[in-house]
Amino acid sequence: MTKTIEFLFDVGSPTTFLAHRRLPAIVARTGAVVTYIPVLLGGIFKATGNAPPGLVAARGRWMQIDMARYAAREAITLAHNPDFPINTITMMRMLTGARGTADFAPLLEALFVGMWETPRNMGDPDILAATLTAAGLDPAVQLARAQDPEIKAALVKATEYAVSRGAFGAPTFFVGDEIFFGQDRLDWVEAAVTG
Repeated sequence: MTKTIEFLFDVGSPTTFLAHRRLPAIVARTGAVVTYIPVLLGGIFKATGNAPPGLVAARGRWMQIDMARYAAREAITLAHNPDFPINTITMMRMLTGARGTADFAPLLEALFVGMWETPRNMGDPDILAATLTAAGLDPAVQLARAQDPEIKAALVKATEYAVSRGAFGAPTFFVGDEIFFGQDRLDWVEAAVTG
């Protein structure tokens, strides 16, 4: 029986980007299906009392080293975004609205690349629009989705769902009832899928 990995993510998280890049290999090895669930990391932090790890200077420095190690080991291009942190609410609403459409995968790729491979200020509406256009996506269509009240509510609901299941950050994964936090736990995710 095929198992599903629920991947709760926000494009504003560099560790989530690393997870996104690592998931295809797990899918290839296991045949698992990944369900991408856009959430708002800031909303999760607020609901759980959590905070970005960079607020603790030593932890932030360590995370930069750790992410670079994983990126090097997995041959993933990861660059520091000089505009970080970037408000991702518009991007996450776009992704919420694109779920189940042909736009979802190219939109996700364009946003992640713009955040973490060729980093730019994706919170700037002009830069965001240019990034979408370069990816062959219509910025007006994507922005219309982001402004739709039903899509806004869906992102809130997905974020509440994440919190209700025990998420406190991103990336968070669920395999059945098991929760895993962090891209550095993907070996446990894979074991849950195969076990």
